Amino acid sequence: MDAHRRPLLDRTPALLTEGYAWLPNRMRDSTRPVLRTRLLGRPALAVRGPEAVRFFYDESHVRRHGAIPAPVLDTLFGQGAVHTLDGAAHRTRKELFLPLLEAGRVARLTEHVTGAWDEAVRSWSWRERVVLFDEAAAVLTRGVCDWAGVPRRAVDADTLARDLVAMVDGFATPGPRHLRARRARARQEARTARLVEEVRTDAAVAPAGSFLERVARHRDAERGPLDPRTAAVELLNVLRPTVAVSWFVAFAAHALHRWPAHRERLRAGDDAFATAFAHEVRRFYPFAPFLGGRTVTELTWHGESVPAGGILLLDVYGQNHDEELWGDPYTFRPQRFLDRPPGPDELIPQGGGDPAAGHRCPGERVTVGLLQALAVRLARLDCTVPEQDLRIPLRRVPTRPRSGFVVTGVRAP
Repeated sequence: MDAHRRPLLDRTPALLTEGYAWLPNRMRDSTRPVLRTRLLGRPALAVRGPEAVRFFYDESHVRRHGAIPAPVLDTLFGQGAVHTLDGAAHRTRKELFLPLLEAGRVARLTEHVTGAWDEAVRSWSWRERVVLFDEAAAVLTRGVCDWAGVPRRAVDADTLARDLVAMVDGFATPGPRHLRARRARARQEARTARLVEEVRTDAAVAPAGSFLERVARHRDAERGPLDPRTAAVELLNVLRPTVAVSWFVAFAAHALHRWPAHRERLRAGDDAFATAFAHEVRRFYPFAPFLGGRTVTELTWHGESVPAGGILLLDVYGQNHDEELWGDPYTFRPQRFLDRPPGPDELIPQGGGDPAAGHRCPGERVTVGLLQALAVRLARLDCTVPEQDLRIPLRRVPTRPRSGFVVTGVRAP
């Protein structure tokens, strides 16, 4: 019997209970950067390493259409999202998001968010306690909505922030978190679709060149304008990942609390160090455990095979903590990125490959820009960190500090 046809025990239950450690624990026992397993009832091959990243993002190997489980689409990405497309359809839809790669647009978004942050900090001094994760989500929501051209009258920023957080928080788990994520997506898709229709009928004004205008006017290859619901999905696919930076903000606060020696260089406005710090937060702390796609044909990697229609997994968390790549992967050391900027297929918290042509997240530059700016502000924040539960459970996906990182006694600058 061929190796990939031997029956394998389905490991989906283990994934749900082990979280981020599921793949790294199994690949640790292998002498090769590959693991053959079974997931969601299908044969699967898990791979790791820069060469594996290029293998994974080869469109002749993997397709996204039909690869993302419905529960993930119904919470995190939305039905019909760019993440589900391949080939020319994917490239045409991706054109919507390519402006996110432009340095000027990233800088303007950062200005909107840091302005909202500075305004929020002034109000924190009046409050007994502040949960940084929650406040970061609210700040990021206000900033990205202003940047994207979403009229303030069209959204309840606090409700939108909670819903965008819920979409991310509940995509990878059964139970109440998943149900909240589904309800949040349905609510915001309906509201955002109405806004798109208002822009198209001139009942609402989208600023020229804004993302709201782009998504309302976008035409897919051979399909014409996006239907309002799909347009809403793609608008949310800019708002949601921006608000997801709140996870990294909480992690950055956690890192500064554990290793306060890094505060001085951030406070001093050392831009190179701020960028290195942002990269190290994204490498060190857990966000996406892995990425997956459906195999187009039978694939073989380092002697292990998976049939057509199987699953190819890229071990994101494992690669970001691979000793061969990082030397001391469980040491938080931003200086590693001062010595050498990360290769495009080495550091992959938001995927690998070319963001302009492939499936790598085009908002990665946004994440880095926002995180380095907010890390400086965190380092300069005059406050007290009281006793709290700062554990980061690896069984929970996505995880974050249990307390959300609470601060008290904020002194406004």
